[in-house]
Amino acid sequence: FGGAGVSTESGIPDFRSVDGLYNQKYKYPPEVMVSHSFYVSKTEEFFEFYKENLVFQNAKPNIAHKYFAELEKNGKLKAVVTQNIDGLHQKAGSKNVYEIHGTTDKNYCSKCKKEYGKDYIFKNNEDIPRCNCSQRGLIRPDVTLYGENLPNEAVNNAVNAIANADMLIIGGTSLTVYPASTYISEFSGKYMVLINRDETLMDNFCDLIFRESIGDVFKNIKY
Repeated sequence: FGGAGVSTESGIPDFRSVDGLYNQKYKYPPEVMVSHSFYVSKTEEFFEFYKENLVFQNAKPNIAHKYFAELEKNGKLKAVVTQNIDGLHQKAGSKNVYEIHGTTDKNYCSKCKKEYGKDYIFKNNEDIPRCNCSQRGLIRPDVTLYGENLPNEAVNNAVNAIANADMLIIGGTSLTVYPASTYISEFSGKYMVLINRDETLMDNFCDLIFRESIGDVFKNIKY
């Protein structure tokens, strides 16, 4: 079960640290700019912020992503549940990934539902990307914005994976994002491992805690 800290070593900033996205100065609070209401009311400004701060075209999987992919390949990892929207787990080779906040890799027309890749958002010359269908529908990223429900299928799969795991690794997340953080309560297996620089509300329930970056931890652990 991973959060933003899994991808920071790929050059993708997190949200809540001192240098994180939520502590930067913008015209509007970042939480507002990635909300459904802002997407609807100020669509051009939404896409400007989205392309500059939430999509990292050149980001590559780091050692953590590769480590989990190798564990899955070797039959030791059943699933990855991620709050991240960068698609780096799949790029590293992971197959069973539940993206509970969606992904920037997929976009779709709000009218005809035609799907578009991430590159289209940038290659399109319009400030507001539109579909080439007869309705010229607005193309939106397949990510969950503030004020929207999480994708049911991904959430159900994630909860089932956590509930049936014999060991749960929690990495790079403050466990403060609702409702994703509540899914941890479904775990009833043997061992819970936490890898996070800062303390979390789950520390007292964990069997093993690392206060290092997730990349540093996996550099020293064999598959």
